[in-house]
Amino acid sequence: MTPLALATRPAVRSWLPDYGVYLAIALLILYNVAFTPYFLEWSNLRIQLVQVAPIVIVALGMALVIGTEGIDLSVGSVMALAAALIPLYLGYGVAAAIVVSLLAGVVVGLVNGVLVARVGLQPIVATLAVFVGGRGLAVVISDGQLKEIRNPGLINLGSGDLLGVPVLVWITAVLAGVVAFVLRRTVFGRRLLAVGGNRRATELAGVPVARVLITVYVACAVLASIAGLLSVARIQSSDASAVGLLIELSAITAVVVGGTPLTGGRVRILGTVAGALLMQLVTATMIKHDLGPSTAEMAQAVIILVAVYVARERKTR
Repeated sequence: MTPLALATRPAVRSWLPDYGVYLAIALLILYNVAFTPYFLEWSNLRIQLVQVAPIVIVALGMALVIGTEGIDLSVGSVMALAAALIPLYLGYGVAAAIVVSLLAGVVVGLVNGVLVARVGLQPIVATLAVFVGGRGLAVVISDGQLKEIRNPGLINLGSGDLLGVPVLVWITAVLAGVVAFVLRRTVFGRRLLAVGGNRRATELAGVPVARVLITVYVACAVLASIAGLLSVARIQSSDASAVGLLIELSAITAVVVGGTPLTGGRVRILGTVAGALLMQLVTATMIKHDLGPSTAEMAQAVIILVAVYVARERKTR
């Protein structure tokens, strides 16, 4: 191996975990520009952005939880709960329906946070209980019926445009900006990363670790509630048995592919957004070239394995 190759290989290995997701997106875009008809038309780009927006919102909360070395499997059920509650309170106005759905997220987040931070359950066990029971409760609340949404104000959140860009995309961008700001520019953000980096040392330093963990799980659940109500607004119907189904897997994938390690202590918000976009692009590309959803799922699985391997290599260096 030449000296240049020897010098370049470590540089590439150190660069890949942080920027590999952006390279993959760039390559996919170039491929689609060359071989996918109408790829750059706004109608197609609009569809892709609207479809990925709820996944991005949920992934933002998941990134915060994973940053504390936790996991939240309940996000899909929280979305279902929000979807089930909205039709019940929409008669009191859009604001009332939104507040109730967000309060449901707060309650679920508090339950998850207390079970993890106070009771001492493993995050996967604590949130698995809500994952199983939450959707069942949502189906009971909605009587298992699909309910049509006709309120123009709510529908505008999911289908309307602002300056030619979907309102849903604007909301997602604002939420991503807020989460990034909190994480990088506030004391809470620094405490969150400290808890994920070394929980015991953070406790000894006097940081209220339990309070940080509870807040993180509440934030994750509230973001899932927002994703749930926006999904209802987009499809203009509420189906508690389908809204948010398996989205926890998509969110975890986006976080991991975006460069956030499962071991905590580090969160990449922009990378998380990019990870969700990459998965959406892979699926859309496969389908547009008649390869089918199953092939797209296999391709995503390969990407996940590569991302985990790269993250492991970084940790061992």
